[in-house]
Amino acid sequence: MKTETATDARKRFGKLVDIAQSEPVRVQRHGRDVAVVLSPEEFRRLSEAASGKVSPAVQKLHTESAKRWSKVYEVLAK
Repeated sequence: MKTETATDARKRFGKLVDIAQSEPVRVQRHGRDVAVVLSPEEFRRLSEAASGKVSPAVQKLHTESAKRWSKVYEVLAK
């Protein structure tokens, strides 16, 4: 994966987009990752791979948590 600074990415956005067509590009600010630029095809592939693949154990924990903490979630949502 290629890495660009945020400043370089901003200055040469067209080049960044061109590179992202062949490989993801990591964008860093002050040495920390702040973004990854992907081609639409790669984004679609990753999205499709991730959809519907939540572990049954995680789903069960989520349901239990939602029941247990529903009043807290309602207050926080206001």
